[in-house]
Amino acid sequence: MSAKRPVKITETVLRDGHQSLAATRMRINDMLPSLEQLDNVGYFALEAWGGATFDSCLRFLNEDPWERLKTLKKHVKKTPISMLLRGQNILGYNHYADDVVELFVKKMVEYGVGVIRVFDALNDVRNLEVAIKAGIESGAHVQGVCVYTISPYHTNESYIKLAHELVDRGVNSICIKDMSGLLKPYVAYDLVKALKSEIKVPIELHTHYTSGFGSMAYLKAIEAGVDIIDCALSPFALGTSQPCTESMIATLEGTEYDTGIDRKNLKPLALHFADVKKSLAKDFGLKTYFDVDTNVLDFQIPGGMLSNLYNQLKEQGMEEKYQDLLEEMPRVRADLGYPPLVTPTSQIVGSMATFNVMLGERYKIVPREVKDLARGKYGRTPLPVAEEVREKIIGNEPIIDYRPADDIPPQLDTLKAQLAEKGYPNASVEDVLSYALFPEVALEFFKNNR
Repeated sequence: MSAKRPVKITETVLRDGHQSLAATRMRINDMLPSLEQLDNVGYFALEAWGGATFDSCLRFLNEDPWERLKTLKKHVKKTPISMLLRGQNILGYNHYADDVVELFVKKMVEYGVGVIRVFDALNDVRNLEVAIKAGIESGAHVQGVCVYTISPYHTNESYIKLAHELVDRGVNSICIKDMSGLLKPYVAYDLVKALKSEIKVPIELHTHYTSGFGSMAYLKAIEAGVDIIDCALSPFALGTSQPCTESMIATLEGTEYDTGIDRKNLKPLALHFADVKKSLAKDFGLKTYFDVDTNVLDFQIPGGMLSNLYNQLKEQGMEEKYQDLLEEMPRVRADLGYPPLVTPTSQIVGSMATFNVMLGERYKIVPREVKDLARGKYGRTPLPVAEEVREKIIGNEPIIDYRPADDIPPQLDTLKAQLAEKGYPNASVEDVLSYALFPEVALEFFKNNR
């Protein structure tokens, strides 16, 4: 049967696949032997930058993330390189001034990024406007994100409203980003159907296999008209990663959704990445296999966080409180206005829940980031913070009801001056941007490489 509605695939093996299963430790040398072959597969895009890769390059791999991007682009000439951007947070954990956001976006497009997937942890579009505008002006395909979660606030109607706001700001496509694997198959069908009836740009679906729903959710979304799905080659698929590329291609073969990708071309790539996975496990002492964990359906905690939270309790000799922590997370999330659990809100809610459980008293010690979230410093929470909790943690402090970055003056000149003081008066634009995001980590990297 000839394909009438061919589904496109974004391949995540070079970014989210190893971020989910191998702590973002894949090195550029692990990627190099595969790049030309990946480029020739026929993917919609190759996700290969952004997310945690920038931090990991500098912090753990002694690699310059800008050089990595330049190298990727040298070998990937036909397929757009996709990256994940945290809106006004760029790739860090705080909001940055507009001049830093604009320059960062301009530089990464210059270096080879073709598709920018831009999200805000709170789905606050005000935090995306500068990055969207800069991406469009730089000539990239800008994909606006609906961060998917479940709460009394989050409905199909709320996602349609968000998608309209993103399209109104000029995005080229919409991505439903299901970072915790919460999207049930029939819910996926209804959500995609509703979006397709209202939104006139392509819809992409991104999920994780954490709950075991992944492939089923994709299949129902495809039937509802989704245009693009995110998949990972088999060695870096499933568990807390994406559904498997080869399986999805085979599923759609001979149907009206046939991807047109020849599975034979993926066999040598799968063999290569199977070896890479083994070497990452050995070289970094990593666990690289994760079971499906249906706890996520009740606690909505992204897969990578579960192990981190357990290890934090273990370090304090309190691992017996792990179940208490799993039950406290959704309570804290509800108190704080149901933020989706994705960087940085997942870490903020997780740290607050950990303190509550360890101290045996709720909100006795409150991290600064939790107070900032309650004050609106990260943006507008989906629902207001519970009044009694807000009073307890920030008292009568004023609430920020405007775009938080409006309070941040231009930063580039200050950053250049700081680097000059630290012995780098002729720092490149790229090094200034690296320093802006991760000051201590970047300085350590410069000490060893500049």
